[in-house]
Amino acid sequence: MTVRGQIVRFALVGGVNTGTYYGLYLALLTFLPYVAAHVVAFLLSMVGSFFLTSYFTYRTRPTWRKFLLFPLTNAANFVVTTCGVYVLVDVLRLERTYAPLVAAAAAIPVTFVVSRLVMLGPDRAAESAPETERNPVG
Repeated sequence: MTVRGQIVRFALVGGVNTGTYYGLYLALLTFLPYVAAHVVAFLLSMVGSFFLTSYFTYRTRPTWRKFLLFPLTNAANFVVTTCGVYVLVDVLRLERTYAPLVAAAAAIPVTFVVSRLVMLGPDRAAESAPETERNPVG
């Protein structure tokens, strides 16, 4: 399993997860307030994303430990995008309507690394990395 293949599958799962979230959100809006619809859609799509990430992206067996750690990938994404939006808008003066898109793109590599660590563990994540990624100094 190559890192490049994992990145492609990670991006595909992200697209499916976004579509799933949005479809659920729209469906739930018919009978829930928008904040409740957002929270329920977010949680349900995160569960689906966990299983897709486990089986499809990293081809690993899902466990309760991984399931409980999986929200860390979303937390990492949230921190990077939130800080990114602030820096882009308040420091670099980028238009606030575009800043979240740039910040989200910047968060993808961080989210991928956290996702690999959660799903494969530190030892397996390092094993499957190319030699230059495992030993960048030597």
